[in-house]
Amino acid sequence: MNALSQKVSMAEKIGYSLGDCSANLVFQMMMIYQTKFYTDVFGLEGAIAGSVMLIARIVDAFVDPTVGILSDRTRSKWGKYRPWVLWTALPFMVFYVLAFYNPGIEDKGLVAVYATISYTLLMTLYSFNNTPYASLGGVMSSDIKERTSITSIRFVAATIAQFVVQGLTLPLVSKFAGESGDKGHGWLCTISLFAVIGFVFLVITFFSSRERITPPANQKTDTKKDIKDVFKNIPWRAMFILTLFLFTTLAMWGSAMNYYFENYVDAGALYAFLDKLGLVATQASDSVGYTILNAFGLIVSSPEKAYEVGFGVFNMLGAIVQFFGVIFLSGFLANRFGKKSVFIICLALTALFTAFFYFPNETDVETMFVLNFLKSLAYAPTVPLLWAMIADVADHSEYVNHRRATGFVFAGVVFALKAGLGIGGAILGFLLSGFGYVSGAGVAQSDLAIHGIVLSSSIIPAVTFLIGVIALWFYPITKKYNEQIQAELTERREKADY
Repeated sequence: MNALSQKVSMAEKIGYSLGDCSANLVFQMMMIYQTKFYTDVFGLEGAIAGSVMLIARIVDAFVDPTVGILSDRTRSKWGKYRPWVLWTALPFMVFYVLAFYNPGIEDKGLVAVYATISYTLLMTLYSFNNTPYASLGGVMSSDIKERTSITSIRFVAATIAQFVVQGLTLPLVSKFAGESGDKGHGWLCTISLFAVIGFVFLVITFFSSRERITPPANQKTDTKKDIKDVFKNIPWRAMFILTLFLFTTLAMWGSAMNYYFENYVDAGALYAFLDKLGLVATQASDSVGYTILNAFGLIVSSPEKAYEVGFGVFNMLGAIVQFFGVIFLSGFLANRFGKKSVFIICLALTALFTAFFYFPNETDVETMFVLNFLKSLAYAPTVPLLWAMIADVADHSEYVNHRRATGFVFAGVVFALKAGLGIGGAILGFLLSGFGYVSGAGVAQSDLAIHGIVLSSSIIPAVTFLIGVIALWFYPITKKYNEQIQAELTERREKADY
């Protein structure tokens, strides 16, 4: 029975948002640190690390549609999508820990096998958890403003996770590694901490969310028709390509900046910059703020340690800017100009500021941080719009075909997201190998390898961002058309006229 009331309480929106906070404790880690973990902790060559990620994409091609079909056909007292969030919470977080666990295997061939299996299982559980979770957001309300509000709050929570993972991971790893410098132990403790938090958040999401939109009462199960409807859906194809290239770029740029800070940025200049921010160890260390920062590993003791804290602070700046951008800009701009127009302009600006990272020299740390501020501000309004637009695509499919297949629509886009994540990491891995990067922590790199890192952090991801902009031009759901779709679907549901 369809609920006519489409209003969602703030408590429910926040509870739902914690699910994406949980997912981003995993996603941000894979996007920023997975390639670096494979090359510098596991000691794999860049091309091999990239191959590990591509193999998982082959499995995803079968897993993701299956998840969409299963979730669309789930019948339970909790709905179609909510139960999957609960059922997969524990195994999802267990495989998260295993993917970043160094079992101490010496043979690099066996290490690659372990990495492939653990990464593939993690990505499989990601699908079984995140596809129903994303689909749940598409059936909580059909009201356009409510849907934008839900996704905006969801991505505020995601940005908080981004802040924590991108900013605190390396300092926490170093902190947990202790005096012995056991980075394997440091990674295990850090990921385990994030996994426990992620599990609790997923349970809260299950208990706090509610499904309000259901398929037409007389809709019959027809997998072939669902597949046909989705693939001929022009808005869905546009969103698939956008998502693929968007997350290819985010994974490539996020991982490349890790190498950029360690191998290109001058350690002395970065140390001096951190000193201006009050993040360098001093004798006057009894203040509360200093104590808190030191507890999280955010106080640097020497230029040699500047990379870990500097890269974390760089990422935290971006997360803070995105946080306020999502809150103050995304909903306002989308309601005023429409999601499509805002996305096109903001993503084009993001590509421009990304390309500019090619120009600062290794000592110009201030310029790098300014560019990160501008890039993050430009990108921020797009963060919640992607999933709101995919929910609009599910509505468009129902509008045209008089059938609803929310899970299958979202499954295809989640596949594109994960494919982009793997392809972006793979491209970077192959680029690193092609430019002669030598795997292993603390290894001096050639000028050619460093130039490849700079290109992978600027010009190359700017180009793939622009491909996403092109895909958006073919997305036909304008603000006016979306309002027309919602009005007619509301009328159909009230009359049960399917």
